Amino acid sequence: MRRLPSEPRPDWKQKIEEQGLVFSTTTMPNGRKIEYWNESAYYEFTEDEVETLEKTAEDMHIMCLEAAKYLATGAMGDLGIGQQALELAGESLLAADVDVYGRFDFIYDGKGGPAKMLEYNADTPTGLIEASVAQWFWLQDVFPEKDQWNGIHEALIRQWKKLQFRTGMSTLHVAHSEAEESGEDWMTAAYMRDVASQGGWTTIGINMSDIGWDPNLNRFVDLDNFMISTMFKLYPWELMMKEPFGQRLLQRAHNPRWVEPAWKMLLSNKALLAALWHLYPHHENLLPAYLGDPGPLKEWVAKPLHGREGDNIRIHAPGIEIQQPGGYGREGWCFQQYHSLPDFDGNHPVLGLWVVDGESVGCGIRESDGPITDYFCRFVPNTIDAPAPIAPPATSYGAAL
Repeated sequence: MRRLPSEPRPDWKQKIEEQGLVFSTTTMPNGRKIEYWNESAYYEFTEDEVETLEKTAEDMHIMCLEAAKYLATGAMGDLGIGQQALELAGESLLAADVDVYGRFDFIYDGKGGPAKMLEYNADTPTGLIEASVAQWFWLQDVFPEKDQWNGIHEALIRQWKKLQFRTGMSTLHVAHSEAEESGEDWMTAAYMRDVASQGGWTTIGINMSDIGWDPNLNRFVDLDNFMISTMFKLYPWELMMKEPFGQRLLQRAHNPRWVEPAWKMLLSNKALLAALWHLYPHHENLLPAYLGDPGPLKEWVAKPLHGREGDNIRIHAPGIEIQQPGGYGREGWCFQQYHSLPDFDGNHPVLGLWVVDGESVGCGIRESDGPITDYFCRFVPNTIDAPAPIAPPATSYGAAL
């Protein structure tokens, strides 16, 4: 893997916004503007690297399912979600409720060593539009002769088709929280409506706060009092369980088919890291991790069980003492062995490996200036050092965007 310079397209900002990436610009407290999308560079993989990393992600997904079964037994406590939520997650896992997607975060430096898993964002993963859409169009404009590690769009359409065939349902409600103000959640939900529509679903958008309960139907309904049968929600399960309607979620027979399903509570929880290390100690793609305290670790990263975007992360390592602000931590902590991020001339990348239906389908790379990949990281596109497929798949990003 190499980081190479690239000349930004003159109209790059207009293009990414037209493709749905409307949340690239962040205004700092001092008024300075920084951009999330960065096409002044790109990362290039070899074909062998991609094949190895794909197998790593798929193997890790299988291992995570085993770890989820272990967590569902309560062997590591209630994971900060409560006993009822833990039991609901276990029932969902036993029922094999269908999921759609997830994103692993891996450390990888391209120097021949194994990739190391940092975490699995399997309930509400974002970073989807830039990984699936924006970098694909960048490739067509800048390096049309090259291949890219990116089959996310087609895989999502296939999975939505599969879900419709399996369930016999045809109407999909798609919800996000309007409390998220950058536009990322809204556009991610809009993109999911697009791929689901291409998969054959009739989609209806709704805010999470507008979901209602009809006591006569004993079902969740939308603003038109239409019963919700299948729901994609870009909202964390652990927060749903704490909402006023949270107790209704325990009535599985009267619930929609949720995507992502309740068992994803087990995979999006940082306790997963400790469960993996317990079940697969010394696995080459894992970092040692322990629940509640550092155990034997001398250098560690403390992660709140429900944390996101680097909030409340603590790092204790030689020459590094960092404590990030945020609102997480009361639910408990996982301590993971500290492992420095690769350094490409001061840029520190993390690979986001996308998994759809257990298959590794693409990569999105975020890089930071420091040891934590947080709100101010940059997304950098990728290529594969190989010619573009002779007949690339037709890619259509519909009116939902």
